[in-house]
Amino acid sequence: MIVIMKSSATREQLDRVVNRVKKEGLDVQINQGKDHVVIGLLGDTHTIQDVAFNSYDGVEDTVKISNTYKLTSREFHPQDTVVDVNGVKIGGDENFVTMAGPCSIEGLDQIRECARIAKAGGAQVLRGGAFKPRTSPYAFQGLEEEGLKYIRQAADEFDMQVITEVMDEANLELVAKYSDILQIGARNMQNFKLLQAVGKTGKPIGLKRGISGTIDEWLNAAEYIAVQNNNKVIFIERGIRTYETATRNTFDLSAVPLIKKLSHFPIIVDPSHGTGIWDLVAPMARAGVAAGADGMIVEIHPDPANAWSDGPQSLTEKTYLNMMQEVNIIEKAMNEIKALEK
Repeated sequence: MIVIMKSSATREQLDRVVNRVKKEGLDVQINQGKDHVVIGLLGDTHTIQDVAFNSYDGVEDTVKISNTYKLTSREFHPQDTVVDVNGVKIGGDENFVTMAGPCSIEGLDQIRECARIAKAGGAQVLRGGAFKPRTSPYAFQGLEEEGLKYIRQAADEFDMQVITEVMDEANLELVAKYSDILQIGARNMQNFKLLQAVGKTGKPIGLKRGISGTIDEWLNAAEYIAVQNNNKVIFIERGIRTYETATRNTFDLSAVPLIKKLSHFPIIVDPSHGTGIWDLVAPMARAGVAAGADGMIVEIHPDPANAWSDGPQSLTEKTYLNMMQEVNIIEKAMNEIKALEK
């Protein structure tokens, strides 16, 4: 349930409603909208159904939210949330943001070269894995803290932000020390203890969709972060597992407008994992922009043929720079469409 206050409501009237909600044993989260203050009721609202909030001075309306992701829902927060990553703004009417880098951090020279390439194409965030969740226990598992130091150094050298994956609570503090955006990988979308833990850091969270995750499950995963008073969630559509075997995953671009309809948090696309094939990345990146994504995250490598992981889906410097030129053209066209819609 949410309680919508009148635009003329006083602080005293707001406090009276909040106090009554807390008296009933529930928590609240307050959203200061453009025209109205919205109070979200958190907990089992069945115990409060008979309370006539509409009779309280200053209350305009009460709305029952049937879904379980109240804070993530656009019903609670009608306006777009813009996630600010040290000046890099993602969401709303902000510019399309690109995150680029290798699947795995292989060394300082490699990640520095990736940062150079990424920056040359206009990327503002450097990606790279220091802890790698691999299907085979014999595959490269990442350089861990050494890799974190390398990506931080490379990002700082080229004035970029860092996104990297945190796999477990045990290494959360370590990863948070070096990263600007904490990425929750597809395998951890429903690791609820980890979601709660990253939410408490207050850092921006890049939440990848699970391999077989439904939209509803994805939204509820975001709710675990939001209830920790962390409103810096970035959805990442990276494809889902289907019957199709021609691509690594099935890239679900319909998720972009659907998430934007249901939630106020921004969404970016990952065409690298979405397809798993390097020459499909650029077309899907263009499609992601056209679908309304707020940004993208792609894999690049100076020498994909010899990459330690995910070489087949990584772009070279040439293919990456060509893609970015194409993306910029479509972004300009999308900005014109948005202007017409207003």
